[in-house]
Amino acid sequence: MERTCYNTELSLKDEGREVTLVGWVSKKRNLGALQFIDLRDRSGIIQVTVQEGVEVPDLRSEYVISVKGTVHKKDIPNKNLKTGEIEVLAKSIEVFSKAKTTPLIIADKTDALEDVRLKYRYLDLRRPCLQENLRKRAKIVRCAHDYFDENGFVEVETPCLILSTPEGARDYIVPSRIYHGNFYALPQSPQLFKQLLMIGGMERYYQIARCFRDEDLRQDRQPEFTQIDLEMSFLDQDQILTIMEGFLKKTFKETIGVDIKTPLRRLDWQIAMDKYGSDKPDTRFDLFLYDVKDILSKSEFGAFKSAPHIRAITIPGVASETSRKVIDSLTSEAKKFGLGGLGVFKLENGVLEGSLVKFLNEDLQKELIKAGNAKDGDIILVASGNHDNVCFGLGALRNQYARKLGLVKPNTYDLLWVVNFPLFEKKDDGSYAALHHPFTRPTPETAHYLDSDPSKCLSAAYDIVINGYEAGGGSLRIYDEDMQKKVFNILGFSDEDIERKFGYFVKAFDYGTPPHGGIAFGLERLSMIICGTDNIRDVIAFPKNLKAACPMSQAPQPVDPDQLNDLGIQIKE
Repeated sequence: MERTCYNTELSLKDEGREVTLVGWVSKKRNLGALQFIDLRDRSGIIQVTVQEGVEVPDLRSEYVISVKGTVHKKDIPNKNLKTGEIEVLAKSIEVFSKAKTTPLIIADKTDALEDVRLKYRYLDLRRPCLQENLRKRAKIVRCAHDYFDENGFVEVETPCLILSTPEGARDYIVPSRIYHGNFYALPQSPQLFKQLLMIGGMERYYQIARCFRDEDLRQDRQPEFTQIDLEMSFLDQDQILTIMEGFLKKTFKETIGVDIKTPLRRLDWQIAMDKYGSDKPDTRFDLFLYDVKDILSKSEFGAFKSAPHIRAITIPGVASETSRKVIDSLTSEAKKFGLGGLGVFKLENGVLEGSLVKFLNEDLQKELIKAGNAKDGDIILVASGNHDNVCFGLGALRNQYARKLGLVKPNTYDLLWVVNFPLFEKKDDGSYAALHHPFTRPTPETAHYLDSDPSKCLSAAYDIVINGYEAGGGSLRIYDEDMQKKVFNILGFSDEDIERKFGYFVKAFDYGTPPHGGIAFGLERLSMIICGTDNIRDVIAFPKNLKAACPMSQAPQPVDPDQLNDLGIQIKE
């Protein structure tokens, strides 16, 4: 067997050429004197025509075959195929292997449930759309290698068996056979090691890094994932973002032919939350949150009078379809974000309607309508409570209505940086947690608040947001030992905690640490955006399901008792 070329490499200019093609039978039609076979390989489909007199073995869908024949111009072109102007007139056909009837349709559009697709992933991967996704993902990785190599970065692999350190999610832990009762962790990110590479003088590092987080899954998360991971010394934030914008510009152009205009705009975290209700705002459509506390705190409704924050959003043209059932579903959605409820006002024939209207006098009603620039047929959604819950709740409804109303143009991309995040978030018990991670540097203007009011500290952090997805994030790092210990203490780490969890890292600060910063792009999430899907499993060859299991291999499974004995582990029922 000597394959001449891939199917879609052939065109009219090859008419009369003798070829040998290989692939899978996508479809077979028998018209008596003529038989037609749609032959599929990695590149696409070509029609094979078998004329009377040519011996044809028994063929069924997904049989793997070889076809020898001649390229011929078709009488009636098929505009739906890249090879639609030609066919191959078969001279001989060889069957390499047979196939049972597949449990799913091998085509871009399939009726199989996702669990079936994941169980038979090797069949699902034959679908052209998934193969195209994996090709685009590979192009992104190639762009990363080319671009960062050209810009003086050195690719360095960091360990996968590391010390467990707190980074926000649960670690996957690995027991040691040699040291019973001791465990490695799989890295949630290469964070400490890439900073140690800067202390080691590498200055510019990158890695296509495998990462692992034992957390509850959702549509755009997996327990194991890949980062395009970077760290740089002696660069300020503007320089880092400029280099990253060059990578994004190259990637979008070379993978899908889209020109990204740079420099990208930057949006303060506070504005993103107040205006879009999200720290990863989808800015492709104009539905904005607005403050109505000054108006509604004057109402007679108790929850409004005492609320620290009240914000609203106007949804155009949906008043007539906003039934009691719809209002109940909106309220239920709001409760997922810790909101006690949702005020729903409908404006019809110039009159404001809703169960809460009775608490607003005529002047307040007019002020509310004016604040939201509401028109007949619009609804106004109002949420009250703490700032983040109010913003995130209304932001989620904003995105839902944008999809429902078709406000987002397909195949459009909007990229921006979100900057000036809070350095810490305050927990219910009054303690602090790092909003990004404990190694993020505060901005120079707010660093003094570490000693007086850490809640006022802003971080020198930056997230790249594309179409409402956080596609990557990073920060300038702390490079001063005293500042790093101060942050650890604010986060509640004792000296013993610091020594046990970060001792080797903090000790490195004693030997000359350069100013440095970095970023990590989520490869799967970036691929998902570029491929135009909203499911991260569409860009991973062998993903886990939402229960963190692999339906194909049936992982995870119990292991042999002898293996557990070697590790000194006993399973607790």
